[in-house]
Amino acid sequence: MKQFLTQAIVLARTDYGEADRILTLLSADYGKLRLMARGVRKAKSKLAGGIELFSVSDITFINGRGEIGTLISARLVRHYGNIVKKIDRVQLGYDLIKVLHKSTEDEPEPEYFGLLEQAFIALDQPDIAVELVRFWFSAQLLRLAGHSPNLQTDHAGTKLQANEHYGFDFDAMTFENQADNQFGADHIKFMRLAFAGNQPAVLNQVQGSQRLLTDVTPLVQTMLATHVERSA
Repeated sequence: MKQFLTQAIVLARTDYGEADRILTLLSADYGKLRLMARGVRKAKSKLAGGIELFSVSDITFINGRGEIGTLISARLVRHYGNIVKKIDRVQLGYDLIKVLHKSTEDEPEPEYFGLLEQAFIALDQPDIAVELVRFWFSAQLLRLAGHSPNLQTDHAGTKLQANEHYGFDFDAMTFENQADNQFGADHIKFMRLAFAGNQPAVLNQVQGSQRLLTDVTPLVQTMLATHVERSA
């Protein structure tokens, strides 16, 4: 039977029988995989060390006759151990995995694998705030799903002005002159950086990033709930 090799990240683990475990993994090459890891809960299992949470592993598997294949081997490539040292980072890590798992199909684009690993890299760095990682991850999910906001012009096509303040129209997904004009050029530039795919470390270097993050995070979370999570 043909064997397949890829890199993968564990999304979910379910105990099965006395010593087995069914794994749901996000792979770099084959989308989501459901694999049986036989005997993995035994003390001397060779598979156990290769399927840690918050890690990237090289795996070998074979397809099954049904929906569940079989994990043949697993070797840990990168483990982001700093995440588990802080409860808020662990919780966010679980939340991001859950959101991505729910909002992607069985065969998501390879970019989603990269997104999750980049989130782990950011969570592994103590100087990057948890709130910034959450904001960045939400922006990337929207971008990859094709729901980026228009950050260049208003609904009429008029270029956003640096000396103006705007509200946000969720129906049009753009900034508009509204009664509540609380967002200025610095907010818009910060969001442009995020939706352009820059890494959290880049956003972390923006002057006043904490203030900007507090202001724009509710916008992005509402977009995510409306356009990605609700449709999942």
